[in-house]
Amino acid sequence: MNAVRGFAAFPPERAGARFATTWWGRAWVQALEDTSLDHGLLRKGRAYAKTGQVGPITVSPGRIAAVTENEYDTVVRVEQLGDAEWGRFLDQVAAKAGHIAALLDRDMPHDLVEAAEDAGVPLLPAVGDLEPECSCPDWGHPCKHAAALCYQASWLLDRDPFVLLLLRGRGEEELVEALQERDVPAAAPAGVPAARAFERGVPPLPSPPPFDVTFAPPDLEGGRPGEARGGDGRRGEARGVDLAALRVLAASAASRARELLVRGRLPELTEYQDRVRLAAEHGLDLGLDAAVAAWRHGGPAGLEALESAWTPPRKELARAWALLEAGWEGEEPPAVESWRNRWTAGGVQLRYGRDGRWYPFGLRDGEWWPSGPPERDPSSLLAREPRPA
Repeated sequence: MNAVRGFAAFPPERAGARFATTWWGRAWVQALEDTSLDHGLLRKGRAYAKTGQVGPITVSPGRIAAVTENEYDTVVRVEQLGDAEWGRFLDQVAAKAGHIAALLDRDMPHDLVEAAEDAGVPLLPAVGDLEPECSCPDWGHPCKHAAALCYQASWLLDRDPFVLLLLRGRGEEELVEALQERDVPAAAPAGVPAARAFERGVPPLPSPPPFDVTFAPPDLEGGRPGEARGGDGRRGEARGVDLAALRVLAASAASRARELLVRGRLPELTEYQDRVRLAAEHGLDLGLDAAVAAWRHGGPAGLEALESAWTPPRKELARAWALLEAGWEGEEPPAVESWRNRWTAGGVQLRYGRDGRWYPFGLRDGEWWPSGPPERDPSSLLAREPRPA
């Protein structure tokens, strides 16, 4: 059962749009950029992708294709997985309910991809896995048309990871049917009747806390909705309990529980990182303005870019410098003062994160503040006016 999916052409109005906002979309773009031998063609490909030079896209097993500028036939091929590999992949999906929920919610959990790779099933492309073809006379690998198609494909992958699975050989309907036919993994514990479970005995409840908070409905005891009462029944502020903080913590717990269900795991955060996360997600004023701005732009990696310096491998910095030179179209790039993972040019500073992205900073009252979301290409960030958050 081979599926084919068609997608309308992206409009040229996407000139300011970012490529690959999901981690699996970024892996796709990384495979493209690491394979390319000509950063100038990549730059042209990005421009073509954002200005409507690619027609409707067709995705089928092992192949993504479109007619590009000047009616060139452009195709990018990806190796399909074999039946045995699909069997091992389905085993990994079925092993955890959160994996199925995540895929249906159009998310691709990290731990699912890692487990698949450990089982010998490569889902995400690596260097050399994308094979471009184009009828244009350009000898680039990839040419600007194939690069544009790959960049636009990252938008499709962001919206629906089943596009990646289709490229690897199986469509959504086929995968869902295969999962429905699978048995529950043998490792899943069998249930027992409730009566037998309670035969074991129930331990006594712990002693009640020294203070009990209750909420008196107005039609029963004359209290106002949401009014806190102490254990002695008197109205007033709940002693030692911050109700606003409780609401924030409850909302945060619900959000983290959903993330755990969808992704299968949560990132490990220090106490300080978690405090910044709460302030960023719930608008709390904790005196952490710069840290909150960094978190909103890049999460833990953005916070690390704000607060620590490190020395990246020379190969990564050389690749970034090549992108910077290509982005200035033969003109002399701005004078850059470099120190470890930080490049400073005038009123802009770029900080290279451990996630492979450059984080922009702008001057604010003499200090560097996060000024926008990160990018893999530093040239576009140096051309941007800093706007401190």
